Amino acid sequence: MEFSSKLLERAVNEMSQLPGIGKRTALRLVLHMLRQPKEQTIALSEALQTMRNDVKFCKSCHNISDQDLCEICTTPNRDLSVICIVEDIKDVMAIENTSSFKGLYHVLGGKISPMDGIGPHDLNIESLVKKVKEGTIKELIFALSSTMEGDTTNFYIYKQIKEYQILTSTIARGISVGDELEYADEITLGRSIVDRVPFESSLKL
Repeated sequence: MEFSSKLLERAVNEMSQLPGIGKRTALRLVLHMLRQPKEQTIALSEALQTMRNDVKFCKSCHNISDQDLCEICTTPNRDLSVICIVEDIKDVMAIENTSSFKGLYHVLGGKISPMDGIGPHDLNIESLVKKVKEGTIKELIFALSSTMEGDTTNFYIYKQIKEYQILTSTIARGISVGDELEYADEITLGRSIVDRVPFESSLKL
């Protein structure tokens, strides 16, 4: 792809680093921004820069936040005794959109995947086990994607907290095996949360 401007080429190259954005799509987006009022492009740039510099991760659940604790963790009507374990921040958003869950979350930041060099100590598992040890948690809901890596992660966490004899459940298999949670429709995902089953039962499947 030939460019008449090095500045344009640099912008296209940077834009094409985004997931799902190829060079042609990046070029269309950059040219679109050039046609917009300069203030609009500057506002976008400032919003991205501010987000990158100022965004935080909740000290309790590891969700994205503007403060030390996220809005979900500080909402008064949340059930503090139930924690839904998810892989990524996108999964928190997906479950929240169902309006079916009123507990708290714990974002692991990934799944155990030896092939990718990701082990238990690369994830936010230790802080989860610490919460369980404190004795205020009554139920953990495993809401990881139903993949081999997701099931491995579920089982690892289960073994870490099994001795504390709290209720453990997993979302119902309305989510197809091998599916990623973020792509499930809201109705299916909501029913999977509501109709969750004991985690021990899933081990027999």
